[in-house]
Amino acid sequence: MKVTIAQIDPVIGDIDGNLKKIVDVFCDHAKRTDLVVFPELSVTGYPPRDLLEKPGFIEKAQEALRELEQISGKYPTSGMIVGSPVPTGKKTGKGLYNSAVLIHGGKVLGSSSKTLLPAYDVFDETRYFEPAPEPAVIPFKGEMLGISVCEDMWTADELWPRMVYGCDPIEKLKENGATILINVSASPFYAGKEKIRYDLIKSHAIKHGKPFIFVNQVGGNDELVFDGRSLSVDAQGEPLAVLSPFTEQIKTVDTSGRASEGSYSPQDEIESVYQALVLGLTDYMSKCGFREAVIGLSGGIDSAVVSCIAADAIGPENVLGITMPSEYTSEETENYSKQLASNLGISFRVIPINDIYTSYLKALKNDIEPEDETDLGITFQNIQARVRGNILMAFSNRYGHLLLSTGNKSELAVGYCTLYGDMAGGLALISDVPKTMIYKMAGYINRKKKLIPQEIIDRPPSAELKPGQLDQDTLPPYDKLDEVLYRYLDEGESPRKLISSGLDGKLVNWVVRSVSRNEYKRRQAPPGIKVTSKAFGSGRRMPIAARYTE
Repeated sequence: MKVTIAQIDPVIGDIDGNLKKIVDVFCDHAKRTDLVVFPELSVTGYPPRDLLEKPGFIEKAQEALRELEQISGKYPTSGMIVGSPVPTGKKTGKGLYNSAVLIHGGKVLGSSSKTLLPAYDVFDETRYFEPAPEPAVIPFKGEMLGISVCEDMWTADELWPRMVYGCDPIEKLKENGATILINVSASPFYAGKEKIRYDLIKSHAIKHGKPFIFVNQVGGNDELVFDGRSLSVDAQGEPLAVLSPFTEQIKTVDTSGRASEGSYSPQDEIESVYQALVLGLTDYMSKCGFREAVIGLSGGIDSAVVSCIAADAIGPENVLGITMPSEYTSEETENYSKQLASNLGISFRVIPINDIYTSYLKALKNDIEPEDETDLGITFQNIQARVRGNILMAFSNRYGHLLLSTGNKSELAVGYCTLYGDMAGGLALISDVPKTMIYKMAGYINRKKKLIPQEIIDRPPSAELKPGQLDQDTLPPYDKLDEVLYRYLDEGESPRKLISSGLDGKLVNWVVRSVSRNEYKRRQAPPGIKVTSKAFGSGRRMPIAARYTE
């Protein structure tokens, strides 16, 4: 059977726009293929979240399916599988299935609905959907299509620390006579997931002796990025086709074909994270109606990397970098920022903050007096950061630019950031990128041409809010900090386990306490792009008023 994989980038809620994209792809390929397969919830975009609770939204999705039925009648030789919410018809339960609908010859031949509803990390599907009793096998053109939806294939024991699901939908499809296995997905990206997913699909194909087709959404939706990387493997688990990451692509495969030798290798991790951030920013801006971005340039590596990503994502002509020196800012900071802007071709401005900062001090002198003339404690350091945040937001308000905050995951984790200062912005682009990965990303950016001046990479990180200030005066070395953060946040190891493994107890306890007491800051941070297995935001739901640090 010839199957066309439609790796598309839907817009959440834009049912008319998504319908047009589906129709265009189907009509363009229907005469040359047997079946066109679209991703999970391709009619509505994924994840639609509380839009699913609006009756008008569900009715519009059903209208789209009815229109697809009519269009399919014009192409009798080809069918399509589209993802859509479908009413269960029951008076109890959530009232909706997350379904893959097979349409052919002017009618719905059948649908297969999601059996396993994820309710961990960023997923919250039990809030909206009813689990189907089991996925469906649907006869089509001499084959039995075993159709599953995303999570239904994530059942391998080695994926979970404990058994999450009590059934295996793919096994059930095989038992019910499936000759081709098809999974429609909206599987979000994180670094390293691509290889896990490929190995999982390969193992299903080998275990059941059936060709397996995986169709994944691509694009950025809020904090989630979907990498696509759709693929088809034969009954021996060998790749028939592996689609490109982070871009829309349409490809037709023959399920009876032979695999090409050595046609799959996972993408380099740093390259994949960089591309995820570029796509996440591109889609966030276009889907939210922004054309230009503004960034505060500190002369440091974080703002340099954010500037490079922004220039790649929306074009350098649409990026404005502003450096805002104070009396504590070194001359190098302005020079490095100017050089970076020149290398990238972005607009550049210098706005000193000394006078504004002095005005703040005068206004507060009767109420918040420094201990002495040299007092530059956290209160007065943060005033400088907030002055800069106000200036950047003024440009955002006046010109409609999206302000990109430049804090990394390491800083955000332990609260080394200022509310309403450097945390100001509409998108925290690198808030899920640890500092050690930022350095690797700078190397990736400079692999062909020195866009980031080497002096920026080499200079010790500093907020420059007081004389001689360095990050390492307050924070542990970033390599040690990031190791503790990864094992504590991503791997879920307890402080006791971390210390017993040989990590410094004082360091571990400081990190854990800092993560806990800065939850209130992160709750007020802009959304960020998820690129690791455990990001701050919707996938980590911790209480603020709590006293637990284990």
